[in-house]
Amino acid sequence: MPATQAYSREEVRRLLAVSERQLRSWEKERFIPANDTYSFSDLLALRSLIALRKEKFATAQIRQALTSLREKLREVENPLTELKFYSDGRRIHVQFAGQRMEVTGQFLFNFDQAELSRLLSFPTKKPEQDAPAKALSRRAEAERWFEKGLELEQRGAPIDEVIKAYQQALVIDPASAGALVNLGTVYFNVRAWREAERYYRDALRIDPEYALAHFNLGNLFDEMGDRTRALEHYQAALRANPAYADAHYNVALLYQSIGQPLNAVRHWKTYLKLDPGSTWAAIARRELGKLRDTTVVSGTRADHATGGQAK
Repeated sequence: MPATQAYSREEVRRLLAVSERQLRSWEKERFIPANDTYSFSDLLALRSLIALRKEKFATAQIRQALTSLREKLREVENPLTELKFYSDGRRIHVQFAGQRMEVTGQFLFNFDQAELSRLLSFPTKKPEQDAPAKALSRRAEAERWFEKGLELEQRGAPIDEVIKAYQQALVIDPASAGALVNLGTVYFNVRAWREAERYYRDALRIDPEYALAHFNLGNLFDEMGDRTRALEHYQAALRANPAYADAHYNVALLYQSIGQPLNAVRHWKTYLKLDPGSTWAAIARRELGKLRDTTVVSGTRADHATGGQAK
């Protein structure tokens, strides 16, 4: 991946389905740098943070784990980008030197620094000991193909090259839900609805709570004119991630288009709380203003019925 590649904040939020509020919170904690643009390394860190947030780990737990990792693994400069994070639902784990290890404020394994240095040297193992390392290697290779697909998309490469990269990631790791979603979006962008839907649904079979897959299916059905199914998937995305600003935006538009102004107002206001400074926020305020000025429901203006104009 080219070191000079950069993503804007808006691109990062849309690619990773993360809110501006969440970005600012992680920047305040110094988990990621406070920049207007992000590198590929920053995207990797964000993906680790998103995975930990999905497992409902508190900020204090993440901070404590990162502190412990930096203290114990001195050769690792940035744990969020250099280590693979896991969870058993209660504790944070990392993949290190082919082994999964637990982190809870301090490492629960009694390796001294000499032993850690030995592990970092990746010595030759006996054939029967190679399976975990090979599995890790395959996942890393799949990740590289996934990232190559992202990079090709960003620089406007031919569509067949992009598809090939994501498909190669899936050949290596069929459970790569991210590659499936991105393939779906490639086909969505060329209006190949059937193929797009198939990839999105495949991603949901792997991860039924994948908010981005639900959101993209909502977009697909909305584009096809099936508002009922579009709303179902937007709402599923919001159940998986209530702070999904773009989903609130699209739900507000949908409710407004089918004549449900109070629901539209509620989602416009939520969107503006989550993403008050973007270009899209100006549109949200305009649409909310239209509802405030022209919509009367049961003799009450929509903004009054919902507690006033969004700030």
